[in-house]
Amino acid sequence: MIDFLHTALFGIYPYICLSVLAIGSIIRYDREPYTWRAGSSQLLRRRQLVLGSVLFHLGVLVIFFGHLVGLLTPIAVFDALGISHGAKQLLAIIAGGVAGVLALIGASLLLHRRLFDARIRSTTSFADMAILLLLYAQLVLGLGTIAVSMNHLDGHEMVTFMSWAQGIFTFRADAAQHIAHAHWVFKLHIFLGLTIFLVFPFTRLVHMFSAPVRYVFRSGYQIVRRRVPKGSAK
Repeated sequence: MIDFLHTALFGIYPYICLSVLAIGSIIRYDREPYTWRAGSSQLLRRRQLVLGSVLFHLGVLVIFFGHLVGLLTPIAVFDALGISHGAKQLLAIIAGGVAGVLALIGASLLLHRRLFDARIRSTTSFADMAILLLLYAQLVLGLGTIAVSMNHLDGHEMVTFMSWAQGIFTFRADAAQHIAHAHWVFKLHIFLGLTIFLVFPFTRLVHMFSAPVRYVFRSGYQIVRRRVPKGSAK
C-alpha cells in the first residue's frame, strides 16, 4: 500500500499536475483573457508592496531557474565540466538559501499587507490568499531542506532528485523509486511544488507566462482619449 501511494504521488501525480498546468492555462487564456493578470492594489501601502514584490520575485526567479537547471541538466554534463556532486550540492545550498531568505522576507511583507490592511483584505479573493499561503509554506519547506542537506554534503542526495526529475520528463516508469528513501521534508516539498503547478491556471500566477514585450516595440503613442476641438459637437 505504501509503495503504491509513493508511486501515485511521485510517479503519476506529476503528470496530472503538469497536464493541468499546460491545458488549463491554454483554456483560460483562450476563454477568459481579461482575467489573465495579476491584479493590482498598488495605491495602498505602495512602499511595502514594492519592497515585498521585488524581494519575492527576485528570490523566486533565482530558485525557479536554479531548480530548472540543477534538476534537468544531465548528470553527465556536470561530470564532463569537472563539477563534483558535492560542489553542486553546496552551491545549491548557498544560492538557494540566499534566494529563499529573500523570497521569504518578500512573501512575509506581501502576506502582512494583505492580512492586516482591511481595504486590501476586502479586495483579496480566496484564490489570491490561498496561493500566497501555499508559496509561503513552500519557501519555508525549501529552507527546511537545507538543514537536512547539510548532513549529506557528498552530493548523493542531489543526484537522486536529479534522477527522479529527469526520469519524469523522459517518461520512465521507475522514476518514483529514485526518491523512495528520501527524507519526508523533501517529499513534502516536492508534493507541494507539484500542487502549485496543479492550481497555477486558476490563480493570478498565470501572469508569469506574460511579458510586456510588445510595448517595447510599439510605434507611436497610445491614444487614451481623443482631443475634440472647441466648438465641435461632442
